[in-house]
Amino acid sequence: MADMINLKHAFRTLFKTPFVTVIAVLSLALGIGANAAIFSLFDEILRRPLPVVQPERLVNLSAPGPNPGSQTCGQAGDCQGDVFSYPTLRDLERAPGAFTGIAAHVLFGANVAYQGQTLNGEGMQVSGSYFPVLGLRPALGRLLGPSDDEAIGANYVTVLSYSFWATQLGASPAVLNQTMIINGKPMTIVGVAPRGFEGTTLGAEPKVYVPMSMRREIEPTFNEFEDRRDYWAYLFARLKPGVSLEQAKVAINGVYRPIINEIEAPLQIGMSDQTMKLFRAKEIKLADGRRGQSTIHTEAKMPLVMLLAITAIVLLIACANIANLLLARGAGRSMEMAVRLSLGATRTRIVLQLLAESLLLSLMGGAASLVVARWTLGAMTGLVPAQLAGGLHFALNETAVLFAAGLSIGTGLLFGLFPALHSTRTDLVSTLRDGSGKHSGTRGAVRFRTSLVTFQIALSMALLISAGLFVKSLRNVSLVDLGLRVDHVLGFSIAPVLNGYEPARSIGLFARVEEELAALPGVTGVTAAAVPLLASNNRCRNVSVEGFKRTPDTDAHSCYNEIGPGYFRVLGVPLIGGREFTLADGDGRAKVAIVNEAFAKKFNLGRNAVGKRMSHGGDTLDIEIVGLAKDSRYSRVKDRVPPVYFLPYRQDPRVGSMYFYVRTPLEPEQMLRALPAVIKRLDPNLPVARLKTLSQQVRENVFLDRMISTLSAAFAALATLLAAVGLYGVLAYSVAQRTREIGVRMALGADGGRVRRMVLRQVGVMTLVGGAIGLAGALALGNAARSMLFEMQGHDPAVVTMSAVLLAAVAFSAGYIPALRASKVDPMSALRRE
Repeated sequence: MADMINLKHAFRTLFKTPFVTVIAVLSLALGIGANAAIFSLFDEILRRPLPVVQPERLVNLSAPGPNPGSQTCGQAGDCQGDVFSYPTLRDLERAPGAFTGIAAHVLFGANVAYQGQTLNGEGMQVSGSYFPVLGLRPALGRLLGPSDDEAIGANYVTVLSYSFWATQLGASPAVLNQTMIINGKPMTIVGVAPRGFEGTTLGAEPKVYVPMSMRREIEPTFNEFEDRRDYWAYLFARLKPGVSLEQAKVAINGVYRPIINEIEAPLQIGMSDQTMKLFRAKEIKLADGRRGQSTIHTEAKMPLVMLLAITAIVLLIACANIANLLLARGAGRSMEMAVRLSLGATRTRIVLQLLAESLLLSLMGGAASLVVARWTLGAMTGLVPAQLAGGLHFALNETAVLFAAGLSIGTGLLFGLFPALHSTRTDLVSTLRDGSGKHSGTRGAVRFRTSLVTFQIALSMALLISAGLFVKSLRNVSLVDLGLRVDHVLGFSIAPVLNGYEPARSIGLFARVEEELAALPGVTGVTAAAVPLLASNNRCRNVSVEGFKRTPDTDAHSCYNEIGPGYFRVLGVPLIGGREFTLADGDGRAKVAIVNEAFAKKFNLGRNAVGKRMSHGGDTLDIEIVGLAKDSRYSRVKDRVPPVYFLPYRQDPRVGSMYFYVRTPLEPEQMLRALPAVIKRLDPNLPVARLKTLSQQVRENVFLDRMISTLSAAFAALATLLAAVGLYGVLAYSVAQRTREIGVRMALGADGGRVRRMVLRQVGVMTLVGGAIGLAGALALGNAARSMLFEMQGHDPAVVTMSAVLLAAVAFSAGYIPALRASKVDPMSALRRE
């Protein structure tokens, strides 16, 4: 086959028409680059397995059903079923059955100090079986094993992540057996995890790994190792060779059911018969664990699939454009094809030569697409919160590059095949006699090119409507009444408990921080909160409220926060009744609380909440409600306001971390440097985290909506532009082919206006047909994306109307120049043409 393809000739042919070549390469670069960028994220989040031995043998454990007691969950999974108690973990570890081992992990906030430098980040507590089950080998020293996790609070050892060791410690082997301070506790560095391994929770970047049995040491407020009603550990396991998922499920539940029915069921208090029946029927579910455990897998699936579909449509439009360009160029080369055929060249040889030209074109576009993909990923990085972007790699990986190469070859064949076949269907006698190639513009080719443009218009219409839905959804999000004033407010967090502070000392530090911040020039208000606002953080528990009757199955769940004085005033949340907390509401004073409207409604307090009593996790109503606040968003912008009660942080003897808010009439950015300086004066070794404006926090809370809206709008605009180029090309070619016909019409009395209307009528027909087809496609896309739209259905008349108007404006703008050119044809010159 190689002797039938002349690559040098293919190169020369492409560069004989540089304009066509450049347009084709740019179109492909944009189409393939967008696909490669989205696929890179798709591959990392939804396809790539953990870099461990035989990841396909890993399974994740969950136990859906009633979890009465306390649940603490995070980025690795939901509270309902994904977390287990520590005693249950140990019970299951002792009888692995169908597994070679069962392992557990949980993320924690870590202040890491080494050689006088303190950094804030994430750590991971792991069971002794964690690294053995994954089958990992250390990059340096050794990894944690079962002997490091046997006795609670006895093993002060840690393993560093490779990236932390390399970037922060210079990849020095000398760190081995040195002491590192983690959350105020000295830990001996025994090893470094292998390169490329960053834990089993996507989106997290643990700097250190410590034994799970050391949780009480590094989290002083934790004391629940023996409580079977405290769920917080994430479990996974490795299947034994030859054991199927179903066999393993039967085996593990043979161990789990006696635990539930004989040990844990008798511990449940105040549970109804119906709930107890569900509790006793709980069983462990097994799921594919090759990608680890992370909520990102579920949350990002639909958005990434949608974006991948959108970029695929953009690429189809680009391919249709190039097929049109090649057909037009093929019409001009019909004489060349006829001569080749007459001199004895076979049709197969010529088709292969033309396909070689198409493939060269697509490979050049594929090479250029890598630049576009990097730009696209760079733009996406700016839309993702920094704490999440750090755990994801917004870079082209080998799989994405191979995907781009495959797309390049596939698109080369896709847009090159029909033009190659059509260009070689030449009538030798007619073409050689004509000598100009006019006859190559057959009706079949014209219909095909017109169909391609109509297809482009249909796809553009679908994308414009889809983008419009996402943009309107984002607008709906931006119009949400947060119930507070986010402008001119900055926030940051400190966690002295992670530096070894005792709770009483932490509270004293918090009070000093409030005083120092309030004394800064330009500061008009300072407050604090244990749960940061609109950061997807939640603290919730069951409560008892005066006048509210509780039965075993009554929903008495409420979220809560621990706050400082002036909280509602600083954040602009109105009080309906009662008062704010003051400095007098401290430890040893009467316990007080403030509730929001949703709390008052749920617990039947109405507007008379002030003066009623409640309890925070017990039956004794020892807390007086002293204020009623307007509803304001708590965890997420898009979620309804939950019932929330607020407690003074000074009355919590275990508080160890705090988020501070500072209001200033100045531009918040002017205060960004001043705030860390305050903390540095009070404790140079205490790192400041999450320093940002409250407005920025709100934007980050809805980053997924912003990213989908921005990217879909950009891709829709690109698709419409490519469709306009294709429409212009077809009409320009059509006018050139019909020059003599237009001359005849004008010679018989048609004026320029009539000729323009004739050409624009063709535009109108293609736009109407394509728009109608695109509308049907948009409805399908909208229904698929309904779960991602905020306060919208999968369709919207206003969005459809605006998209149709925009598409029509672009289409008629693209068609006006060929129409104008047609209206200026000189009849005499046209009639003299053969």
